[in-house]
Amino acid sequence: MVSLTVTRRGRRLLRAGFGLVAVLALAGGGWMWLRDSSLVRVSDVRITGVSASDGDEVKAALEGAALEMTTLHVREDVLHEVTANHPSVDAIRVSTDFPHGMTIHVVERQPVAALAGATGERRIPVTGNGILLRGVTADRDLPSLVLKQTAVGPRLTDRRALRALKIADAAPSELLRRSEELQVNARGVVITLRNGPELVFGSDDDARAKWIGAARVLAESSAAGATYLDLRIPGRVAAGGLAPVPPEGQNLNPQPEAENSPTLE
Repeated sequence: MVSLTVTRRGRRLLRAGFGLVAVLALAGGGWMWLRDSSLVRVSDVRITGVSASDGDEVKAALEGAALEMTTLHVREDVLHEVTANHPSVDAIRVSTDFPHGMTIHVVERQPVAALAGATGERRIPVTGNGILLRGVTADRDLPSLVLKQTAVGPRLTDRRALRALKIADAAPSELLRRSEELQVNARGVVITLRNGPELVFGSDDDARAKWIGAARVLAESSAAGATYLDLRIPGRVAAGGLAPVPPEGQNLNPQPEAENSPTLE
């Protein structure tokens, strides 16, 4: 009698187990069906953060891909894939509004200069770490970086150019807009301001501190008429007139400063 009771109980437990498995299978299948069904298909796409000249193409690519998805099955890999040929796009952030809404925020790469070839061909925006934004129109107020080589890949590798870009990347926005050209010569990195002096940075060390020093001196009336500001010693800016600036590494003040080249502390 006891054995029969145990057997019946075992059968009931077995049937319950099979029933649970069936319910889970149905639930899983239902979820798989629901997440890709038209009941939750994306129909309202909002795209933010796009400002580059290729923005219309970026928006069209993202919207087309998003409309093939649902709010329960977002394929971010597909969104990255459709924007892979647009170097202006750095990152994508996605959020959904159940059942039909999707918001895509585009994080764009910000150029700090425009690459200009020696022959004067169209300028190409370039970021602070050397990524070329081909297909994007360079803003007029971006300073030019002139390279002699005619063939450049998707990213700059020239160390001298990268030092100049690092300095431009550290610039306050107002001074970057006033910058006209980035050069690398015997004095190191030199940036020419529109209607202003040359800024001699030398190396890219302490770039932000050098920019702050330049801004402070440019605001002083005593710097009016200077043809260059020597920023190679952070915290000690030399405003120069017509006298040449010594090459990087040489003593900056071997003789007392001339009257047209005062040192501004």
